[in-house]
Amino acid sequence: MKKLTIMASMALLVMTACSKKEKAYDATGTFEATEVTISAKATGELKSFDVTEGQTIEGGTQVGRIDTYQLVLKKQQLETQRGQLAASKRQLSSNRSAASSQQLDLNKQLSSIQQQIANAQRERQRYAELVKDGAVPRKQLDDIDNQIKVLKRQLEATRDQIRSANAALAEQGKGIGAQMDGIDSQVAGIDAQQRQLDDQIANADIVAPYKGTVLEKYVEQGEFVSTGKPLFKMADVDNMFIRAYVTSAQLQNIKVGQACKVFADYGDGQKKEYPGTITWISSRSEFTPKTILTDDERADLVYAVKIAIKNDGYVKIGMYGEVKF
Repeated sequence: MKKLTIMASMALLVMTACSKKEKAYDATGTFEATEVTISAKATGELKSFDVTEGQTIEGGTQVGRIDTYQLVLKKQQLETQRGQLAASKRQLSSNRSAASSQQLDLNKQLSSIQQQIANAQRERQRYAELVKDGAVPRKQLDDIDNQIKVLKRQLEATRDQIRSANAALAEQGKGIGAQMDGIDSQVAGIDAQQRQLDDQIANADIVAPYKGTVLEKYVEQGEFVSTGKPLFKMADVDNMFIRAYVTSAQLQNIKVGQACKVFADYGDGQKKEYPGTITWISSRSEFTPKTILTDDERADLVYAVKIAIKNDGYVKIGMYGEVKF
């Protein structure tokens, strides 16, 4: 009887000790990573696509290309049109220069006639004195007068030509200016179309947005894809996080930026510890997920938290883990 009493007492002590034993974790959850689905930005045949599931790709690496043949042809056509417009503008500038040159010739001609008139008038004054002295006949003076009259008529005619040329040049200048403005507008439109084509051609390149591991591949080389069609999914598995859930009672002991311990659970008691940092705490409560255990299993409402870790290659997406704050 005494022996039975002692055994009962020992059992009670063990049960009491177990009830007071602290849990090895404060919350549990599953590991996640930032996943991105890369979709096609252009429509056409997938000319190249060098992607394999499980492959690690550096950020900015081109992994494929969509056919751009029609876009390149369209760009060449626009370049031809632009060249034709440039040639037309050069011709208009040449026409304007020719008109200006013609006006310059008329001005030179006008100056020449004015110089001839000035010379003839000096000659007339000299002959007038000679006629007055009886040294030369009157006819020579009359011939000079007639010459001056002819030169003055030529001067007036040239001035009329210059006025007409100026008016025509002004009108022509307006027309040429309007045509040049029209050409400039067309060139600006072509430049805008070329920039659009350049953007579309650039979008045909399939580029990894950041360093990550390919999780799923949805298409193969040679398939026809359209804009928005998913091509592959990748994730940053180097920087992962565990999404765990805590009760309202635990909130007073945790905050964003706080360091904690994270354990990756490999099953059969096999665990690996990682240093973690709390990066996010939900501001809204939610009902306890069915697959999640918390420090207080009776709690109906919990708060999600994210704890970031640096992965060494052993933690996998969807793996269960534990958190110790």
